[in-house]
Amino acid sequence: MAATSTNKQPLLVDRVLHYVVDLNTAAVAAIDVAGTNTALLVVDGTQSDGAIIEDIYSIARGTREDTINLYLSSAPDYLRPNEAAFIGQFKSKTTAGEITSWESMPKILAPMPQTGSTNSQFRALYIPKGKALWAARQSTGTVTDGPLLGCQGGWY
Repeated sequence: MAATSTNKQPLLVDRVLHYVVDLNTAAVAAIDVAGTNTALLVVDGTQSDGAIIEDIYSIARGTREDTINLYLSSAPDYLRPNEAAFIGQFKSKTTAGEITSWESMPKILAPMPQTGSTNSQFRALYIPKGKALWAARQSTGTVTDGPLLGCQGGWY
């Protein structure tokens, strides 16, 4: 039975998005948000219907490997412990200009052509209505050569 026969509509992107933030000053001491942090708002879906993110990537600007933490929160102004949930992390490269993508994004339900015996699925991050995506380096201080963090997807 087709999905439309039960009055369900497919996810349609109204307009694309592509944001890039500088993580020099964005820091969270650990995976759990506690105390003071300087995390940066990346995608604000708190006043919209939400978004789908197909790629989250970092571009190294130094020789230090940074761990980048990602959070979903209902607040668009500050990453608060009681409103934020840790959703994943990945590491930046150690050579300036190299790109790393978040390979552990959640799996999605979209069908994918299968070849051979590999069992793979597409991956993307769904940002629900009323939520925001935040990011920070797992660190306690600021740097001058922190990675850039980018995300690409669409609003619906």
